[in-house]
Amino acid sequence: MTTDEVETRAIDSDTTDAITGVVAGLRDIHASGRTRTARWRIEQLRGIERMLDEREDEITRALAEDLGRDPFESWMTDILDLKIEARHARKHLRRWMRNRPQLLPLNQMPALGWVQYEPLGVVLVIGAWNVPVLVTLGPLINAVSAGNCVVVKPSELVPASSRLLARMLPEYVDPKAVAVVEGDGRTTQALLAQGFDHAVFTGGTEIARKILAGAAPHLTPVTLELGGKDPVIVMDDADLAVAARRIAWTKVFASGQACLEADYVLAARTVRDELVQHLVHSLEEFRSEGSPRGLRIVNKRQFDRLAGYLAGTRARVAYGGGCDRATLTVEPTVLVDPSPDEPIMREEIFGPILPVLAVDSLDEAIDFVKARPKPLASYIFTKSPRTRRRFLSEISSGAAVVNHLAYHVVAPQLPLGGVGSSGMGRYHGRWGFEELSHRKAVLVKPFRPDPRFAYPPYGDRARKLIRRLYRA
Repeated sequence: MTTDEVETRAIDSDTTDAITGVVAGLRDIHASGRTRTARWRIEQLRGIERMLDEREDEITRALAEDLGRDPFESWMTDILDLKIEARHARKHLRRWMRNRPQLLPLNQMPALGWVQYEPLGVVLVIGAWNVPVLVTLGPLINAVSAGNCVVVKPSELVPASSRLLARMLPEYVDPKAVAVVEGDGRTTQALLAQGFDHAVFTGGTEIARKILAGAAPHLTPVTLELGGKDPVIVMDDADLAVAARRIAWTKVFASGQACLEADYVLAARTVRDELVQHLVHSLEEFRSEGSPRGLRIVNKRQFDRLAGYLAGTRARVAYGGGCDRATLTVEPTVLVDPSPDEPIMREEIFGPILPVLAVDSLDEAIDFVKARPKPLASYIFTKSPRTRRRFLSEISSGAAVVNHLAYHVVAPQLPLGGVGSSGMGRYHGRWGFEELSHRKAVLVKPFRPDPRFAYPPYGDRARKLIRRLYRA
């Protein structure tokens, strides 16, 4: 997930003191036990659900101001998944909170053992700009489900959305336990300096390194959801029309500014040209009559990066290719056979540009993907169970989807997260609850029996008995 570079120099002392006061207040609230009960947690989840229903118009207006999205697209990108996530957590929370009994070995008997879930304490959630409500409130849902106090730091690159969250959240969740702190990267570093019990960051790899550096002095555990170059493999047995429609959809949805969109396509050489024709047809179909050809990009820096890719490519432009800096728009673009060494094939695109390359075999496609950093998600279109099995077993990625793209993100039963440079840790549903809980091991022993041979000094008989016990 691409994010703008931010400064990390010190902020003024008044701001630092205010941040210290906010975090200290949350620590006091957590220590009071206020957030531990299932009732409190469910109340927060209901509040978030209510907010998404009652303030939908305000949310979509803020997203239109920041990102130029229409209300329905904003509902699909930022609201729908959150409603599913909050409802799922609310319905299953009491079961998640139960102790989980564990079978112990015979040499521990008599004894009872279980895993007990406890809140971590105070969690920092650092949001991103591309789907700013979703990636900010999603981790918040997990954090309050686990009984934590939370500092929410929205992205400064979407100021209308940030202001709205700062104003709305205290009306729907416990303002003594959840605080919104606005600011830029310097604010983020000042927050990290407080030493949180956990931090969750969604964004780009370069900023993630700064997050880790800020967290390291306090040994703050960090969950990172970063992105990467998500590959799509299209085999010659795929339904090409369906595959093209599903791939093209991710390049126009949110202007292609999504960490789970198709970054590039590796198509079987025998069907590559036909697939490109279907992609072009789908992109044409997706345009509303009279709508502009270009899609809005978040800011000038991101626009210039995408325009630079198009200006420098040696690929054939099969569709689109136009850019307008005055309106910060880039046309949905299909590029055929760019060089693997071009910047567009080395860096995450994060925009409505789709490179398509031909491969001669599944082996070549797998080798191409494996030679690059591990992606957040990988995709394949095929009817062959054998091909599917090879793809799933040989390519390492945060997630994998067969015959579609990105749909796992709206299933709270599945974990969301990366691997390697695409991220660390998991959230969504129970996975997020566990990620932001302390899983405490508990073992309970009775006072009797208490055999003497278990204690020193160990004679020959005791040593033999103990060795025999631990071989069991």
